[in-house]
Amino acid sequence: MLEQTIMPAIGVAGNGNLTLGGCDLNDIVNEYGTPVYVMDEETIVKNCRAFQNALVKHYGDNFTVAYASKALACMEIYRIMARENMGIDVVSGGELHTALASGFPVDRIYFHGNNKTPEEIDFGLTVGIHRFVVDNLEELHLLNKLACKRRLCVDIAVRIRPGTEAQTHEFVQTGQLDSKFGVAIINGEADEFVNQALLLDGVNIVGVHCHIGSQIFEPEPFAEAVTKLMELCRNWRDKYGIVINEVNIGGGFGIKYIESQDPRDIDEVARATAAAVKQCALTFDFPLPHLVLEPGRAIVGNAGLTLYTVGSVKEIPDVRTYVSVDGGMTDNLRYALYQAKFHAVPVRYRSNDIRKPVALAGRCCESGDLLAKSIDLSPVKAYDRIAVLATGAYNYAMANNYNRVPRPPIVMINDGQSRVIVRRESYHDMCKNDM
Repeated sequence: MLEQTIMPAIGVAGNGNLTLGGCDLNDIVNEYGTPVYVMDEETIVKNCRAFQNALVKHYGDNFTVAYASKALACMEIYRIMARENMGIDVVSGGELHTALASGFPVDRIYFHGNNKTPEEIDFGLTVGIHRFVVDNLEELHLLNKLACKRRLCVDIAVRIRPGTEAQTHEFVQTGQLDSKFGVAIINGEADEFVNQALLLDGVNIVGVHCHIGSQIFEPEPFAEAVTKLMELCRNWRDKYGIVINEVNIGGGFGIKYIESQDPRDIDEVARATAAAVKQCALTFDFPLPHLVLEPGRAIVGNAGLTLYTVGSVKEIPDVRTYVSVDGGMTDNLRYALYQAKFHAVPVRYRSNDIRKPVALAGRCCESGDLLAKSIDLSPVKAYDRIAVLATGAYNYAMANNYNRVPRPPIVMINDGQSRVIVRRESYHDMCKNDM
């Protein structure tokens, strides 16, 4: 069936209802209500192992696959990452606290972020974070000051803007010169960072890091970024005597949201990336560095979907048909942010229906509250249930309480059984901090 190319755990029950991981999605709605995020644990595990197996095959065992928490952060996800021997990256005190609350080992945590607060840095130092990825000179000196107060010398990686412009939406490009992240190679910022770091007692540069963007389909940009990072490492060795033993190329590996998209296989991306590192190491006479990849979307994106109930179907002749659901930009902000595309299908699956373009509208008091302005959908009516596929990444993570709408729960499916891993917010929850 077509949807399995987007979500491998999708199926159809004998009664014609969509299933995920063997669970009838109509039964899920009856038990948990809508909107509801539904995740398939088996898919998450398979995605973790696919990255690890590909790197073992093409690079050996000198690597870490660090799950990017920003895609979906909750305690159960961190528990799965721990069981699968993954590392994780965090970008805030909140993500770090959640990871530690889940029992995730601190020696496998990378602390990112372009504007960490003093309190967050101190939190990381207190718990013994594995690696700070330092973004800028101000952070460098703040980290040094706080580390010296504790009589520590902290190993750090430097976040680099390599000048690689990935072919993706401008809002999720992060590796080009014009970016808020990191220090650039081309204008001398990276060298100035090293010059100042060498004068400090509380930090020790051991790695370089970059992240060139998100939802990237081709392997070539990653290989290009690796080459630029390795060339920088050579220059630092020759100019400053620094030996970099960790190269972190970030994440951004794309997934399929709609049928026309064609992301490359994980094995192909790993092969191209590993080949670039090996070639540079050979050319520049380096030992092979510890290689770090940070997939987030590619771990959880195609493992999740969101279920909604249709409220109204409003046809405006010769203009557009609006199908309104009981969610929207409060549980899926991605269309409003950067016109993300999705595939939607009724839970009562009818493979022979003729799909027609509709606007899938949310419930918020905003004209821009859409899940899609034009999406092909089988005919639906009020109270039908709809599944929007591949919403496991950046949906719950960006969920909000606009119009005081409670955030949905997350239900995890494993071996045909469902369980709540994040409960549905109540009206009381939204008032608990009000004075």
